[in-house]
Amino acid sequence: MQKLGKRRQADVKQWDSDQALPLPEAVAKIKSFKDTKFDQSVDVCVHLGIDAKQADQMVRGSVSLPHGIGKTKRVVVFCGADKVESAKQAGAVEAGGEELVKKIEGGWLEFDVAVASPDLMRIVSKLGRMLGPKGLMPSPKSGTVTPNIVQAVTEYAAGKVEFRNDAGGNVHAIVGKKSFANEQLVENAQKFIDLVGKMKPAAVKGHYVKKVTLSGTMTPGVGVQV
Repeated sequence: MQKLGKRRQADVKQWDSDQALPLPEAVAKIKSFKDTKFDQSVDVCVHLGIDAKQADQMVRGSVSLPHGIGKTKRVVVFCGADKVESAKQAGAVEAGGEELVKKIEGGWLEFDVAVASPDLMRIVSKLGRMLGPKGLMPSPKSGTVTPNIVQAVTEYAAGKVEFRNDAGGNVHAIVGKKSFANEQLVENAQKFIDLVGKMKPAAVKGHYVKKVTLSGTMTPGVGVQV
């Protein structure tokens, strides 16, 4: 069993992990835990009553949070030559068509998000086996396949959050940094929770949102009332 550090032991002792709090109080509790040498990310995890093995019960999407997430993302764009310059001006680190595909096939993966215009998916599809397992393949469901390249680049470069359920039926996302003001974290987390709550698949029966937990990179999880 992994031994907890002194800071984590102190945080765990002051918190009853079975207790659930209203979101503003849960944020305040996360902020009350001891600081680290780095600015911790704050994560929200929503446990859903879905069967993750069923394709028609997948929960997947993206969201631009009101206050961002405290970091930028490196975005590449698969687009025609007429859109390359505007994509780069919007913040893309690289943009292009066949030449960009070949660059990635050669092993270049210095990016966090890939955006593609619909007409380019015919050549981007050959990267599926390479980008798919890494969660980097453009997809209409996540909003990364779109004709509005400039808007997509602007949003993702600013930290737009992509999410999808895992095998345990959990959906989670970073909603900010521990240094954010309480109100900023509350608003970001609430927007994410509300969005996921509205995405209940038609095939899901019974209770959909079962549990919500807020946590910092190095803090215990704090239950959120739903």
